[in-house]
Amino acid sequence: MSHGADSLKSIFYALGANFAIAVAKLVAAILTGSGSMTAEAIHSFADCSNQLLLLLGIRLSKRPPSPDFPLGYGKSVYFWSFIVALILFSMGGLYSIYEGWHKLHQGEMMSYAGLAVGVLIFAIIAESISMWGCMREVNKEKAGRSISQWFRETRKSELLVIFGEDAAALLGLSIALIAVILTLVTGNPLYDALGSMFIGFLLVIIAILIGVEVKALLIGQGVEKSVRTAMIEFLEQREEIEQVFNLLTLQLGIDVMVAVKVKITGVDTVQDLVQAINRCEKEFKQAFPNVLWSFFEPDKED
Repeated sequence: MSHGADSLKSIFYALGANFAIAVAKLVAAILTGSGSMTAEAIHSFADCSNQLLLLLGIRLSKRPPSPDFPLGYGKSVYFWSFIVALILFSMGGLYSIYEGWHKLHQGEMMSYAGLAVGVLIFAIIAESISMWGCMREVNKEKAGRSISQWFRETRKSELLVIFGEDAAALLGLSIALIAVILTLVTGNPLYDALGSMFIGFLLVIIAILIGVEVKALLIGQGVEKSVRTAMIEFLEQREEIEQVFNLLTLQLGIDVMVAVKVKITGVDTVQDLVQAINRCEKEFKQAFPNVLWSFFEPDKED
């Protein structure tokens, strides 16, 4: 299973970078009156809130099972990832669109445009470091897949959100930098207003893309296809198992539940059957450490 990636590292990289960037952008937005800079400041503060919610989700997901939640709280991280995607991303995006629309009709020229350019360049550098930290963890998990394929197939919602945040930040900062430079060169505040609106649309689009992926996890996805294939191959190679009839999985945050229906061979008594199942189950969990619950059903036919 893809347990090499450390989502916490990516979250802390992003949190540190975004807080420093948010403060710098806010100061620049107040001094310059730039709509694009205001949109970017809001974006960065929203990202800080995002990361705090993701940390909360990871912490809550580690609570032990209870009678009301017998499979644990692993899906908590999916819920908070969904909140981050749909509410904070969307609210930040919609406010950025509003800010751009307001600037478009107000038509005020920004002040201290050179300061805005400097802050944006600093932010791009800081966000690039955050993106580098995120990509280190993504590369551990994507296993030769393209980024788009990993994005559609990953079961790590928190890493998915951080990747979306960092990608949106770099694209948004580039748009804001171009908008500010064009405004500075032409003296026309239209570019600044349009920059803010483009950033807003970008955030909304990414919110939708991430929301669709996390929604599937909330509903109840199994493990990734490659992992399921590896599980079946492991079982088929066991000397205790003659045939694998069915294998069902459910991804619950980091943890996984597995239900297996197999034909057991080489057993003469109930005691032999129990020992064969227990032996197979023990080694199965060793091969796939994320499997917390496993249910083996012996049968003669599917």
